[in-house]
Amino acid sequence: MKIIFLILLSLTVNASDILTNYRTHGLQDIEKKMDLELAKKEYWSEFLEGKDTTFGYLETFSSVLTCNKEKSTLVLYKQNKNKKFEFAKDYSAFTGKMKGDKMREGDLTTPLGVYEITKKLSKVDSFYGPLAFVTSYPNTYDRYRGRGGSGIWIHGLPTDQKRDDYTKGCIAINNPSLECLDRRIDIENTMLIINSGETKKDVPKKILAELLAQLYAWRYAWLYNDIQTYLGFYAPDFMRDDGMSFSAFTTYKKRVFGKSEKKTIIFDRINVVPYPSAPDMYQISFKEVYSSDTLKFVGEKTLMVKLAKDNKFKIFTENQ
Repeated sequence: MKIIFLILLSLTVNASDILTNYRTHGLQDIEKKMDLELAKKEYWSEFLEGKDTTFGYLETFSSVLTCNKEKSTLVLYKQNKNKKFEFAKDYSAFTGKMKGDKMREGDLTTPLGVYEITKKLSKVDSFYGPLAFVTSYPNTYDRYRGRGGSGIWIHGLPTDQKRDDYTKGCIAINNPSLECLDRRIDIENTMLIINSGETKKDVPKKILAELLAQLYAWRYAWLYNDIQTYLGFYAPDFMRDDGMSFSAFTTYKKRVFGKSEKKTIIFDRINVVPYPSAPDMYQISFKEVYSSDTLKFVGEKTLMVKLAKDNKFKIFTENQ
């Protein structure tokens, strides 16, 4: 209770008013005011001051790998002790034989996108070198677009046979480089950005503050059962990554909101990243903790959003 009082006091709310609200309306009224403050751009603008936004806003990742397919490079950036991303190492890389974005299984194309490293394989066929890192392809945006294929890895080169100067879609670096990379990263906090050219850097804090404020405005509408405002954050052509249409999604959400349950919704490990080769499109991911009388959920959530000219976002797909 003391913590809540101090936070609200820092928002320049009169201390007497806080106590009066608590006395007459209880803690829930104070919580609602705090939830509303989180949906304001002013809070996020101040919060982002001094934060490194080289690759966007990142809470989960302290290492970033960028792959430039045009230059055939894989570059590692790591946070220093001041939480600033610094160049750490670059590696020559092989990528898929074909240019562009991956469409289907066997098209010899390396996908464009934002991925996590989900697993390290210590025992692989000698064709892939000493080890391999498995990526999260296909991601939410890939599934939304019906992209096919799987098994996109970062791996090494054959230890006892020749190979072509391209891959079937993976990213390959020489074996000493792969072992060097293995020593330098923790796969649980490493993000991979694959682009056709240079990765966009130094994302404006103004844009990130807008996106984070709207993320929490979306949460506010969800938390307090404002179905019209909530659905207003979605694009008319929204489709969930499992194929659910906006019409079916609307029906489903109206039924859920109609229960008027008290909810707890917490977002943690938030990441806001501009999507490669797609102007004004961002991937927003976070760990979601949801609790109501009828449902409890803890898991990873991804929203794909487009920014309009007024910097308001529309969600055009999300995972289940």
